Amino acid sequence: MTPEKDVGEAAAATPLSQMRLRWLAMARKHPSAWLLVVQLLGVLLYPVMEHMTPGRVLFNAFSMMVLGLAVWVVRRSPLGIWMALVLAIPAVVFSIAGAVLERHLFTTVSQALECLLYFYATCSLIAYMLQDHKVTRDELFAAGATFTLLAWAFAFAYSVCQEIFPGSFVATSSGDYRTWVELLYLSFSLLSGVGLSDVVPVHPQARAVVMLEQLAGVMYVALVVSRLVGLTIYRAQRH
Repeated sequence: MTPEKDVGEAAAATPLSQMRLRWLAMARKHPSAWLLVVQLLGVLLYPVMEHMTPGRVLFNAFSMMVLGLAVWVVRRSPLGIWMALVLAIPAVVFSIAGAVLERHLFTTVSQALECLLYFYATCSLIAYMLQDHKVTRDELFAAGATFTLLAWAFAFAYSVCQEIFPGSFVATSSGDYRTWVELLYLSFSLLSGVGLSDVVPVHPQARAVVMLEQLAGVMYVALVVSRLVGLTIYRAQRH
């Protein structure tokens, strides 16, 4: 191989290497954006997964990806990452065991651990956004990721609730068990304050969890979003 050919290949590889480094730097700088994008992508993919034969396997794989991103985001917060790992690792183990052994108990335990992890990740992102008086671009992405994490956490809580108390929710679809998409739709509806959902809680425990999410949605807008907006306006006035 001639020196001229080596120089030419090195020059051709340089833009690709620079692009990879640029993407890695962006990923490290805005981890909340990646978590937000993946979760919003999940909103579009979950209905497709439910009607596919290997849908459960794809759902578990996608859930593990979201778990990994949630743990990654926690690293930037003032809270300890050890708690996220304590919840994430058993959640993955029980999820795999439930899929392989087809045991609903293992799947329910995994969903309960994922619920706790998402709540912990939510608290971590809120602590991350409140630890200073500057509004960065990543904190704006974190505000969106916090909302989706809360929606996922309560959806898992509803799923666990209906496993413990069958018939906790009724809907226009038949059966005592609501699908994941139905529960996630209910969670987004309640958290946003819209309330437009055909899924209705009928069991007292289910209604109690629904009331907690309604309170969480109001407090999120009142405390987190209003603070970010206020700091943004204050910064603009100073300049």
